[in-house]
Amino acid sequence: MESANLSSSSPALIKLPNLNINKKPSPFFTFKKAQQRISFFKPLKCLQNPNHLPLRSSPTQLPTTPLNTSELSVFKLQSIVAEFQSLSEPIDRVKRLLHYATLLASFDERKKVSSNRVMGCTAQVWIDVRLDEYGKMRFTADSDSEITRGFCSCLVWILDGALPEEVLSLRTEDFCDMNVGLLGSKASSRVNTWHNVLISMQKRTKVLVAERDGKPLGDPFPSLVVTADGIRAQGSYAEAQGEMELRKKKWFCVWLRSGILMYGYIEVSKLLAVVYLQAKFLFPDDLKVQELVNVLKEKKIGIAAHFYMDPEVQGILTAAQKQWPHIHISDSLVMADRAVKMAEAGCEFITVLGVDFMSENVRAILDQAGFEKVGVYRMSNERIGCSLADAADTPSYTSYLEAALNLPSLHVIYINTSLETKARAHELVPTITCTSSNVVQTILQAFTQIEDLNIWYGPDSYMGANIAELFQQMASMTNEEIAEIHPKHDRDTIRSLLSRLHYYQDGACMVHDLFGHEVVKKIQEVYSDAYLTAHLEVPGEMFSLAMEAKRRGMGVVGSTQNILDFIKQRVQEAMDKNHDENLQFVLGTESGLVTSIVAAVRGLLGSFKSSSGTAKISIEIVFPVSSDSMSRTSQETSKSPHLVEAQDFFGLSVIPGVATGEGCSIHGGCASCPYMKMNSLSSLLRVCHHLPDDNNVMSAYKAERFKLQTPLGKPVAEVGCEPILHMRHFQATGELPEKLVSQVLNTFGSER
Repeated sequence: MESANLSSSSPALIKLPNLNINKKPSPFFTFKKAQQRISFFKPLKCLQNPNHLPLRSSPTQLPTTPLNTSELSVFKLQSIVAEFQSLSEPIDRVKRLLHYATLLASFDERKKVSSNRVMGCTAQVWIDVRLDEYGKMRFTADSDSEITRGFCSCLVWILDGALPEEVLSLRTEDFCDMNVGLLGSKASSRVNTWHNVLISMQKRTKVLVAERDGKPLGDPFPSLVVTADGIRAQGSYAEAQGEMELRKKKWFCVWLRSGILMYGYIEVSKLLAVVYLQAKFLFPDDLKVQELVNVLKEKKIGIAAHFYMDPEVQGILTAAQKQWPHIHISDSLVMADRAVKMAEAGCEFITVLGVDFMSENVRAILDQAGFEKVGVYRMSNERIGCSLADAADTPSYTSYLEAALNLPSLHVIYINTSLETKARAHELVPTITCTSSNVVQTILQAFTQIEDLNIWYGPDSYMGANIAELFQQMASMTNEEIAEIHPKHDRDTIRSLLSRLHYYQDGACMVHDLFGHEVVKKIQEVYSDAYLTAHLEVPGEMFSLAMEAKRRGMGVVGSTQNILDFIKQRVQEAMDKNHDENLQFVLGTESGLVTSIVAAVRGLLGSFKSSSGTAKISIEIVFPVSSDSMSRTSQETSKSPHLVEAQDFFGLSVIPGVATGEGCSIHGGCASCPYMKMNSLSSLLRVCHHLPDDNNVMSAYKAERFKLQTPLGKPVAEVGCEPILHMRHFQATGELPEKLVSQVLNTFGSER
């Protein structure tokens, strides 16, 4: 046991009852355990000491032996909690924080750099962390906000001089009972400060311990760093070039896929890999862009593309948008909406860059809107499948729905399913479609409109489990917090619906399935202080991690559009503050979204730079994939011997969104959908040049109308569209349509 050299006023010199001071402290000795062992704190007068925070202590009980380190730190935490609990008024707690701010040790101004900033705090917060010669952690901190300085003062006092395992055993929940900062709208941001500063301390503790032990945390995930001046790649796939003799600056040339010979004088170890990425989606081939624009204008063709396209294709489309407005890149639902807008603007053909159920939806919605004469074309003469949509097109999914027949039931089906699946399901159980951004509200609203309702969600098992987990968490919230999510619910209604929410157990997206234990473990180790984003389709571990980050203002869980909007919002906030910022985002969805992210971020940073913004802001997009997923650019995608030579010479790897799916498989690897990569630029140009297809050459590419009938003899297109129209009504009014409610009530107890 270590002895402590403490002043006489230190709370460590108070004798603790029933403590086994000879017992080796557990590295997992937490606040919850401490609550059981330390229960004698009472409000006493604060003792002022220039070296310590003023804490409540007992002057009548002095120890005969000092505490060991773990018990000392827990004692300090419990003392802080007890002190703030003794202050009943929020303003008194804030005043106490302001007092503590005056006791925080001075911070070296030279260390107020962006690399020492704590992400996610409303104020500017800097921390400096080191591991001393005795193996103890040393912390200093500062902030431009006095209240935040008070937070930092408490945390530094508790953890400065603690052992690494003691720092890592502390949990953000341990501070909940302090009830600090509950003053109006600023409450959440102040609570987040505790969380984010502590997590940054723990992250840097892990790094220092790993360096000391010679066991680095592992290679970082690949990433792109975006600034107003450009982008650069970093991570093992780029920085590994530093092992080569070419680490020094040299002239080199690379024959790009676009056919342009580029020369540059750069540091190969850091910037080489980005040449391909820049060429693919930041600086697309002008000749290809103009070729596409010309044919789109000539033949009045609109393009509806999904976010998950190959970056090279998205780069061409993004550039072409400047000359032809009828090009839209979005999630699956909005694709059909924009197709209708294009038809209204005079487009005679719509080309769909996505999987087959997306082109089906576009075709059906155009028909519903009265644009039957507008042609809809896919990008392949083969089936463009989807592992998730296929999961609902099985006998087991039908069996799952048959369990709903004897109960008042509503089937909530994910939009990412085929029209035929929607039609069959709707004839069996009244059905409404949903997206990842509106599924929670759809379910909550349905429970308010129909008494004793059962919800049957499918087919995404991960999303279903995540929704169930979300409702479990809501059941522990206050009624006020629940009302912010849905005004007609409270704890009682949420608890009552838990047993009536069902979800399919055997459906998943092959891409989002990759965000499992291995990825989550590395995120926890290396990126615990970063902004986390996660699609609702990810496995539960990743969902829980992102939800925890969301609660402290550091994450988002939702659709691809939600993720994009979250990143844009954080970048805009950094620009508004006009301080140097290094923001790091972990992308928890298909890597194809990076094109839209980079385009949006560069647009924001470009306007910031042109408006005389003086701060240096960099945005790092991290791709949580394994090293096995990094694929060399396929030699078959270019006939140029110069490109092959450059690849062999530099060992160049390209990530994300490898072209045409090389390096990816249905068994996993990279966060990139091989089906989506069937939507190539060459296919798009081929289809466009053949339109109008008077000779029926492109019949295999055409999205045909469903001529099949449902089991009850109705047209699949008609019945399959009704769940989509129900959702549109909900989006417009906030309520389920009366027709759907009537279908639920009339179906219960009758054959359908």
